[in-house]
Amino acid sequence: MTADGKKAPAPVPTKAPPVPLHQDPHAIRDTPEKVLEVALGHEVRAFRKKLGITVADLAAMTNISLGMLSKIENGITSPSLTTLQALSRALGVPLTAFFRRFEEERSAVFVKSGEGVDVERRGTRAGHQYNLLGHIGSNTAGVVVEPYLITLSGDSDVFPMFQHEGMEFLYMLEGEVVYRHGSNLYRMTPGDSLFFDADAPHGPEELTTLPIKYLSIISYPQGSSGD
Repeated sequence: MTADGKKAPAPVPTKAPPVPLHQDPHAIRDTPEKVLEVALGHEVRAFRKKLGITVADLAAMTNISLGMLSKIENGITSPSLTTLQALSRALGVPLTAFFRRFEEERSAVFVKSGEGVDVERRGTRAGHQYNLLGHIGSNTAGVVVEPYLITLSGDSDVFPMFQHEGMEFLYMLEGEVVYRHGSNLYRMTPGDSLFFDADAPHGPEELTTLPIKYLSIISYPQGSSGD
């Protein structure tokens, strides 16, 4: 409260310094003709490291040159069936194990506008509507990501005490809200975003302009719960 009894405005947080990023989101990971070679090389390297042996050790066990093994592990060359059989025996895995990542399906979820699934989460009791926009459980990344469209209306209560594992990203679509994370308050309007460690208490502190809609994307390791 200020001296005249009015509610103090939410503090404006300072901008964090830019963090160097190491991934190019537009990079082409593998050319189509190299996908099989890269998958094979990844598995050979993974099985070798699991045994705790070096490339030189594997070369001695298989009579394959160091240069050839390096090319195989880096997906540069396509190994012959004879070479794969030698690697299979040396690494103690079936020949089919080398093709696991190549044959593994990658999942995708497409949701038309208005067709998400209403779900029950802790905030539902406070009148927060959670519309799940997609969910992929077991995946190659080892991370579960849950995207929600959250709607707050006149029936919604403030609830700044959410806590759960993982990270959360908010993107404001409509309305205005003062959102708490730990001891900090953020006044969010359309186009604003907030990315934070979800282990700290967080949630809407003040519903300024209704209705309020924002995207909430929660990520956490497989085997744990983001709720």
